[in-house]
Amino acid sequence: MKKPSPDARQGGCLFEDLELPGLKLVTPRKFGDERGFFCETHNEKTWANAGLNFDFVQDNHSLSRDVGTVRGLHFQTAPFAQDKLVRVISGRILDVAVDLRRSSPTFGRHVVVELSKENWRQLFIPIGFAHGFVTLEPDTEVIYKVTNFYSPQHDCGLAWDDPDIGIAWPAAAESAVLSDKDRKWPRLRDLTEVFA
Repeated sequence: MKKPSPDARQGGCLFEDLELPGLKLVTPRKFGDERGFFCETHNEKTWANAGLNFDFVQDNHSLSRDVGTVRGLHFQTAPFAQDKLVRVISGRILDVAVDLRRSSPTFGRHVVVELSKENWRQLFIPIGFAHGFVTLEPDTEVIYKVTNFYSPQHDCGLAWDDPDIGIAWPAAAESAVLSDKDRKWPRLRDLTEVFA
């Protein structure tokens, strides 16, 4: 991960560039006292001041009961492609983003970031990436904001265990918990629905 630039903190929120262009680690500031804490998890003005102008239109919330639950790797195609802002409110995950932009010098590469209730970090994933995660603790809850609505006709995916991508998942294929749908996504070399 790159070090944050001196002006990376905007309105009490820290924005850090990751190894693949467009991905950002976002850490909002928490204010705590004997009662607990308060935090602005997203503020449109703060993001705009950081040069990030996105209109989030839908919030999603998932619960994964078992350790080793894999969700992904997912993306939507145009005109329903989505930017995402992902955070964990209970438990812990390894969050993964894979670059699907054909013209990108980092096409096919991926980034893995740990998000947890404790570290309070969020991962911003722009259009052009596949996204997925694996749970590291039981009863993990993930919430994420997206900039476009869910569209079943534009819902696509990438094989979570594609050896050409080489993600070091902590869950073995035989013990990972996946949906039937997520077990059937194509490998990157067979993927026809990708981004320019």
